[in-house]
Order: sequence, then structure tokens, then C-alpha cells
Amino acid sequence: MKTTYVYRSGGLVEITRGKPDAQVTFIPDIQPYQSMIDGHMVTSRSEHRAHLREHNCIEIGNEKMEVRQPVPPSRDARRRILHQQLENMTDRQADRIMKQLRENQR
Repeated sequence: MKTTYVYRSGGLVEITRGKPDAQVTFIPDIQPYQSMIDGHMVTSRSEHRAHLREHNCIEIGNEKMEVRQPVPPSRDARRRILHQQLENMTDRQADRIMKQLRENQR
């Protein structure tokens, strides 16, 4: 951190401001491992990334998630679903649903 002094009440007072100074961090290279895909030895991070790209693989935990919106069924599909549901329904059940729909529209 950057240290700053100000003069107050006849003396220097230390104040600290700002963000901590950037620190250098060294990340060790990966340990060599034998590929489960083709059996050859992978000895560096760059080789690891290239190996995954070459075989169209992803490292679990580092993949980018895509949010997909559900695709609504087509009109024909909705119609088929309704017909299937109505086939198994008694007249009494259908009358009750129709009554509820009429009441909700009021």
C-alpha cells in the first residue's frame, strides 16, 4: 500500500489511501500427465489447452455456459398435446375445466 503522511497537531500522522500495490504471483506449470484420449504425455499448460482444442474437449469447471430459452411448441404440436389430453378426459372433467375458464374470463 502507498503510505502518506500529513501534518496535524504539530506532528506527522500516517494515513493510508488507495489500493494495495500489485503483487507478483507465480503459478507453477502443471505436472505432466498421460492423456486419456490418445495416451500421449501432456507436459505444459499450453500443450494441455491445444490438446483439448484438438480433440474438441472442455475442462469441466471452465466451460462457458449458454443460457437457452425453451422453444415453445408449434401450433400443430400444441394441438396434438391438447387432443391427447382431451382423449383421456371424462365429460365431467371437461365441463369443469370449461366452467373454470368461463369464470376466469369474467
